[in-house]
Amino acid sequence: MSWTVIATWPFGETSVRAAQVLLAAGLPALDACIAGAQAVEDDPTVNSVGYGGLGDVTGRVTLDACVMDGKTLRCGAVAGVENVRHVAALARRVMEATKHVLLLGEGARDFAVSQGFPLDNLTTAKSVEQWEKTRPKPGDPPQRMPDPAADHDTVTVLARDSSGHLGGACSTSGLAHKLPGRVGDSPIIGQGLYVDDDAGAAGATGVGEESMRICGSHYIVEQLRRGISALDACVAAVARVNDAARRRGEPVGRIAFLALDRFGNPAAACTKTTGFRYAVARPTGVEILQAEEF
Repeated sequence: MSWTVIATWPFGETSVRAAQVLLAAGLPALDACIAGAQAVEDDPTVNSVGYGGLGDVTGRVTLDACVMDGKTLRCGAVAGVENVRHVAALARRVMEATKHVLLLGEGARDFAVSQGFPLDNLTTAKSVEQWEKTRPKPGDPPQRMPDPAADHDTVTVLARDSSGHLGGACSTSGLAHKLPGRVGDSPIIGQGLYVDDDAGAAGATGVGEESMRICGSHYIVEQLRRGISALDACVAAVARVNDAARRRGEPVGRIAFLALDRFGNPAAACTKTTGFRYAVARPTGVEILQAEEF
């Protein structure tokens, strides 16, 4: 069998290039996905993931992540974590070393220390400057949502390994200038990420509240289980997001979904004006693709 890995946004190229090294060596999909997420967590030029992420409205940088193994359906997640850079790897430790799925805030940070994760200052001079430049000004609407196409967003990595197993990882610092305590879809299994060898894998990026309203990633995987193509499943999720916005009488937020079916066929779709691009790596090479908007 061949392998495939897919990741969100143009910085997803960093992810898939890191992940493909492990997949080509025959390592499991989840190992590759976490390596791909960590490559972006370490990149200070990406201001919405890991080191260099932008802070909440008070300036505090808090990170969210989750991981899932498609063979066993085991999963782990952390949310609202300060001072820990590699939160995708931390989410895996939650999966492997506890009976829980999600740890939050100080508890997650204490767990990280107990597992040997170093504490780190996540801000850079550039990220502080960007936070100051983009923070809400007097008279701005409350809870102003930044543009994920401009500010980038979550890194979500999905892979199928050479044994035919699926894995996924998701990592983010969340929306810049969010209210303290806000948690989006990224650390929530079934919303930011869902993976099942029997059906496929899916993930989300953009304004997480949109995926949370429809349990987007789980919905896509259930469409894959029915035999629908990866593209049609992503399009169906976007249609549900659009309908939810219509029903509440608000403009739809920018969000994108990506998926792998159980055979490793990738696809993505997004809401209008999201401008979503994503990276795909196979043994034949790496591509940056543009998602269709609906």
